[in-house]
Amino acid sequence: MPPPLRHLLPLLLAAAAASTAVAFVLEEATVESIHRAFAGGELTSRGLVELYLRRIASLDPALHAVVEIDADGALAAADRADAARLDLDGAALPPLHGIPVLIKDNIAAAGDGSGRLNATAGSLALVGSRPARDAGVVERLRRAGAVVLGTASLSEWCNFRGPRIPAGWSPRAGQGINPYVPSATPCASSSGSAIAAAANMVAVTIGTETDGSIMCPSSFNSVVGIKPTVGLTSRAGVIIISPRMDTIGPICRTVSDAVHVLEAMVGYDARDAEATRMASRYIPKGGYGQFLNIDDLRGKRVGILRKDFFRFAPGSIQEKVFRDHFDTMRKMGAILVDNLEIPSMKIINDAVQSGERALMLAEFKLSLNSYLSELATSPVRSLSDIIDFNNKNPVEERMAEFGQSYLLQSEETNGIGPAEERAIAKLNKLCEEGLEKIMRANQLDVIVAPGASAHSLLAIGGYPAITVPAGYASNGVPFAICFGGVERIRADAY
Repeated sequence: MPPPLRHLLPLLLAAAAASTAVAFVLEEATVESIHRAFAGGELTSRGLVELYLRRIASLDPALHAVVEIDADGALAAADRADAARLDLDGAALPPLHGIPVLIKDNIAAAGDGSGRLNATAGSLALVGSRPARDAGVVERLRRAGAVVLGTASLSEWCNFRGPRIPAGWSPRAGQGINPYVPSATPCASSSGSAIAAAANMVAVTIGTETDGSIMCPSSFNSVVGIKPTVGLTSRAGVIIISPRMDTIGPICRTVSDAVHVLEAMVGYDARDAEATRMASRYIPKGGYGQFLNIDDLRGKRVGILRKDFFRFAPGSIQEKVFRDHFDTMRKMGAILVDNLEIPSMKIINDAVQSGERALMLAEFKLSLNSYLSELATSPVRSLSDIIDFNNKNPVEERMAEFGQSYLLQSEETNGIGPAEERAIAKLNKLCEEGLEKIMRANQLDVIVAPGASAHSLLAIGGYPAITVPAGYASNGVPFAICFGGVERIRADAY
């Protein structure tokens, strides 16, 4: 298991366990409480799917967290799960057996051919497209027993259409709404996954991240998001922006749920072989659940990135909450290394200066065209086709308001050339002289930062992170605490 996540899990186990209800209740339901209700005869998979369908029908018109629902396919899968549970009569079942899951709308779900979902990245241009097969992570989720309920909304094109697109908006689902404070941002781009988990529309959701897209929505919607090391989960069958940075991970209400879902997702995939070929080296024998140990934080070195990250007014709720969290870590035996600074943060946080934008523009065109070429059917087959579609449908795509500048810039690129190679070299240097250096020099197991403030720091190296609810600001908006660190799959794979 990536070291940063292993060291962090013990700290959060108590909170994760505390949310488990004695008897099954849909609100705040966890994978554990659902399985207990299944085992006790209080609930069936079909009954659970029906409960979630009713809740989505009730809440989603206001929250816009869901793009599509495959009710027939989900109910059929739930019936199969119920039958298997009866047939096996207490024998071991897969870890997510009969558990409904919402997947982000850039992840392909082909199903058995009758229950296919559109994977559109929020764009009308891809409505009617059909994948030839499930995405790699969906195949793994199904093998673990999960029931694919539908697709969750997102910022169109994973927030890479242009800088004017509001966080959480797409023409397919409309504007995603933060369920805690409707006027607050839901953040981007896995907004629907986080909103749905927060509003108990489903216990398990899946998001994707290039730079902040799991971390930020998880923070603003008070849920747990795990951004795995790039290469730990397959991107096959997923609309991504950057092979260097994109990763797929769970967004759930509790740490333990997110960990158990992650276990079901990780591993080698021949369709994403270059990235995942080293994954097995980083998957611990016995699984990730063994690290949900309340005492395992003792002796771990936790680095606090103060400058450029902790910018809270003296006496603010955030200042007090983080001080209390740090005190708790000390009491649990952690060694806190405070007042750390990464000198290059201004460059890292500027996508143009760091080289991140140049690389993303080139990689997006390559990745998108490759994805489109593999679809069984599709009304568009290239980025150029999508740009043309937007121009021909300006009202529906709200072109006058939002434009499509990133798509246009991406279309002008011609693969990975000298400029992109220079960008890669600069990003590698920022990684080596930034996070990797500070962790090595201070012998850190993990770094900590507020909310999603470290998203670019962790994105450019494909590093792992876990974002966990920390508290609520004076206006009621949730905020999180994020733990991250370095991992070597990126260096091995790229």
